[in-house]
Amino acid sequence: MDADGTHPWDARLGWAYGLIADDPAERAAALVRLADTQGNVRDAHGRFNEMWRLTLPLGGKEQWRDPWRDPAFLQAYETYLEAGSHVLPNALWNRPPGDIRTWPGLPYALLFLEWEARYPHEWTLHAKKWGTKQSLIRDVAVAGHDETVRAKLTDLVEIVVRRAYRCKDREYLRVARAVDSEDLRGRLQTAARSDDPWARLHAGYVLRLLDHPEVPNTIRVWQNWAAAETGARG
Repeated sequence: MDADGTHPWDARLGWAYGLIADDPAERAAALVRLADTQGNVRDAHGRFNEMWRLTLPLGGKEQWRDPWRDPAFLQAYETYLEAGSHVLPNALWNRPPGDIRTWPGLPYALLFLEWEARYPHEWTLHAKKWGTKQSLIRDVAVAGHDETVRAKLTDLVEIVVRRAYRCKDREYLRVARAVDSEDLRGRLQTAARSDDPWARLHAGYVLRLLDHPEVPNTIRVWQNWAAAETGARG
């Protein structure tokens, strides 16, 4: 905690909750803040690259200097890292080893995933990082989360199942298996009976793999399921 009782993550990134606000004006204000912080990161990265360039030998004749021994280079690097800690998704990169359930950044990892799930167009325009999405989904797909986190992950699975497929959405099967519950299955069963053909197909697939944990979530398994279901309904 900071001296004023504010958690460092909240002090740096509390504004980012505006990215998932229902109010369009609040989201727009958060996007402006995001653009400003991203600009700070770009500026800091540019200065870091310039310091790196200055360490290179000229014409191959000067002796190589280890940049990590240069205080100015180290300062530029630390400034870049500090700038990134104030913006998503940079602040979520290079998570230290350990239990994600006790990681202080977990609420913001969930925020980043919820932003992509609820407002995919804005996420794609302003913070598209498919690799970050994939790694975060895999990281949070563990058992033993507290009820608040389990509820959020259950919501995310339902949102993703009901929408058109987006890159890395298949990874959410890991989450479904990690937070499997009567509540989740009830939502999936409702989706499987909906008027939306994609929701029916996807929810049915997730339910099947929840019932059969031994079945791998591979593209071939999905394709066979989809072919069988669409053929039977056709």
